[in-house]
Amino acid sequence: MVVLNKIYTKTGDDGTTALGSGERRPKYDLRVEAYGTVDETNSIIGLARLHSATALPELDETLAHIQNDLFDLGADLATPHTDKDLGYEPLRITAKQVEYLEMIIDQLNSELQPLRSFVLPGGTALSAYLHQARTVSRRAERLVAELREKEQVNAEAMQYLNRLSDLMFVAARFANDRGETDVLWVAGKNR
Repeated sequence: MVVLNKIYTKTGDDGTTALGSGERRPKYDLRVEAYGTVDETNSIIGLARLHSATALPELDETLAHIQNDLFDLGADLATPHTDKDLGYEPLRITAKQVEYLEMIIDQLNSELQPLRSFVLPGGTALSAYLHQARTVSRRAERLVAELREKEQVNAEAMQYLNRLSDLMFVAARFANDRGETDVLWVAGKNR
């Protein structure tokens, strides 16, 4: 259980932050950037939920589930793999969490017509926020891919981010009247 009695600690005033392992790293460290971008994705999903709660309650429930999993992902990324005894079992993303995203992607996608063009971000407000969440989760994925080149990262964390961006794309189409009001790209339209 997390207890936050005091919001500011002043320990980050020197430009560093503590990881789940207790190690301190610069706030611009790649690992910090990765889990910070996951947090940014979560915030955008929160904005999307302002619209999904009334427009698509079944999708809102899924987004709430994902927001909780994104905190798990942040904890996973914030705790480097170490041989040191941390005094607790680090929280890691699991294959079950990745499979959940795959199940939702398949469910939503089964209600959409196949694409015949690329989709421009837009349509409903909900769709636009989901597209924004998609692009930010892709950035998080790129950061985690780079981090994997330097440090050990849970494979399921990488898979989760890859599926998440796919889900955000399918959900954005679903939010546009199941793809009926998608804004389609027209190649060379403005030449």
